[in-house]
Amino acid sequence: MSSRVLVVDDSMLVRRQVGTALKVQGYEVVEAVDGFDALEKLAGHPDTRLIVCDVNMPRMNGLEFLEQLSSKGNQVPVVMLTTEGQPELIQKAKALGAKGWLVKPFKPDYLAAAAKKFAPTGT
Repeated sequence: MSSRVLVVDDSMLVRRQVGTALKVQGYEVVEAVDGFDALEKLAGHPDTRLIVCDVNMPRMNGLEFLEQLSSKGNQVPVVMLTTEGQPELIQKAKALGAKGWLVKPFKPDYLAAAAKKFAPTGT
């Protein structure tokens, strides 16, 4: 059984890069363009094991998305993937439940390691 990962980013290029890096590791990938879209996709895929989410997106950004997940009691691990690296932003995301933080441009090996840690394939 493959583990499903939801990739949330307003950049189609980033979604494809992340998706490719995860698919070669055996993950099934669902894409969302922002936080609103991600909430809809999660509702349709309740067996999602991991979320990889950008911070800066239109309509609903990554921190607002984390707030929504937290308010719904969602337990799916979230790894933030962003160009942002300010410690206060990272702390805010972690306070809202983010489990990890990767900076773009990301290294596929780091992304794969995070995915294996939070959503091992085959379990």
